[in-house]
Amino acid sequence: MSGKDDRAGALDFHSIFTYNTAMKEDKNLTIISFTDAGSRLSAALCRQYAKGRTACACYAPQLFAGRYGLRPLPEDAKGLIGELWEKEALLFIGAAGIAVRFIAAYVQDKFTDSPVIVMDEKGQYIIPLLSGHAGRAVELARELAGYTGGVPVITTATDVQGKFAVDMFALKNGLVIESRELAKKISAAVLEQEEIGFYSTFPVDGPVPEELRLCKAPGELKYYPYAVAVVDESDSREETAEDTVLRLRHKPRIVAGVGCRKGTEKGQLSAGLAEVLEANKILPGQLAAFASIELKKEEPGLIALAAEYGVPFQTFTAEQLSTVSAVSSHSEFVERVTGVDNVCERAALRFCQDGELIQPKICAQGATFALVRDRCRLSF
Repeated sequence: MSGKDDRAGALDFHSIFTYNTAMKEDKNLTIISFTDAGSRLSAALCRQYAKGRTACACYAPQLFAGRYGLRPLPEDAKGLIGELWEKEALLFIGAAGIAVRFIAAYVQDKFTDSPVIVMDEKGQYIIPLLSGHAGRAVELARELAGYTGGVPVITTATDVQGKFAVDMFALKNGLVIESRELAKKISAAVLEQEEIGFYSTFPVDGPVPEELRLCKAPGELKYYPYAVAVVDESDSREETAEDTVLRLRHKPRIVAGVGCRKGTEKGQLSAGLAEVLEANKILPGQLAAFASIELKKEEPGLIALAAEYGVPFQTFTAEQLSTVSAVSSHSEFVERVTGVDNVCERAALRFCQDGELIQPKICAQGATFALVRDRCRLSF
């Protein structure tokens, strides 16, 4: 992820959280078809997904695999499902009954099961069968319908009723669900039209679902049969520890701005970053992205560093970086070379415009680093 697209100038943390949270990034897609028409559709969908970032593997019986350039479906097809389970999203093009028989032995928990979708061989109806919210099967079904012109057949109760779904809310906002069992009880209570208390340490944007009752203080949550509390990962208040209160924990996400000389090796950058993270008591898993100047968009060390952490690497032009109003230090040498006086700090702040600079420019292992922490804002 690098380039000039100004739309990426301000970090959309909803997208980043989807990329880098407990639900982990979008799973790769495996498509399994059984007929000639289904395999032809599979090949078309695979070409479509090849344009994006989601990897796609397509399997079909030997005859159709050869005809459409797909992978031959192994004799032990159910064994293949077992190998992919929890790792891949699965799309079956064919009868729903076939899909059910293929996956039956592996179904355990909606929070860990693979998202499973079924589509007829004309792409007319797309049905998320499993892991609709936590695994994003509902979202994937709608996406597939956009490609085929078909109809997503959504059967999850909260979607059908247009009700608040706590697991989708958590996924959208990059929050960690503390109790899966309590999350299920809250979903059931929503469908029973019970009022759910809601408290958040962080600002909330947009209209609040009618099922929720906003609480100004966590102590008010006890007046509801069930409640949701959005809190910082370190929160330990008794008011949010009630058996009826589901805590959704926000883990702060950090953008690291980086500046380095041409040819700086990944090992050197990694060592310098480790020093900076340790000094700020930040865990590697809290990093959401790396940012730098466009001159560095092809820098092998930086690209490898981002790959090591499994996060995006975004670059900006000198003109874009100059829009950052203030930085902690200035370098005439850096400005002569790059066009801006401070690359790392400006890049991190440009990427996360609403963020808080927690580590101004600092030199470590021959490179410069700056850290910006997001200011969490929630949306329904």
